[in-house]
Amino acid sequence: MRLPVTRDLHDYWGRLKGERAAPDRAEIDPVAIRHILPDIFIIEVDPERRLPLRLCGARVNALWQHEQKGRLFLGWWRAQRQEAAAEAIRRVIDTQTPLVAHARTALGASEFELLLLPLRHFGESCSRVMGSLAPAQRLDWVGICPVGPLDLVAARMLEDKVAENS
Repeated sequence: MRLPVTRDLHDYWGRLKGERAAPDRAEIDPVAIRHILPDIFIIEVDPERRLPLRLCGARVNALWQHEQKGRLFLGWWRAQRQEAAAEAIRRVIDTQTPLVAHARTALGASEFELLLLPLRHFGESCSRVMGSLAPAQRLDWVGICPVGPLDLVAARMLEDKVAENS
């Protein structure tokens, strides 16, 4: 992990979870992470695993020039990469282990770092996924044109030992 948004969110999540597999959604204090809220989103793990977005920060919305709340997480991805994105989030849900990934715009012009973190909600195991999507470089075009579908380039699970050294 290299981006401050990813590092700060992962560190905060780690402090909340302690020895548990994942913290509860109700434990999140927006004030404690206000500096990264624009880059954060929360996905509902629904029974059909359609994965609707329940909360989406302003910078994430700006990437698509549209409110993302209520849309589907898999809709962010190019059709040919949706199965890879689905597999990545399934791994987070099923193993309750964080994942960091790199994505890029379909034309490869911009790169992003994606972090997916399991959350409990009302005591249910991994019924939410909190994440961040942050550009790897400054994007002067945000707000002028939408990012369009993304390609998932690489992903890796963040085991506790790896996360501590990141």
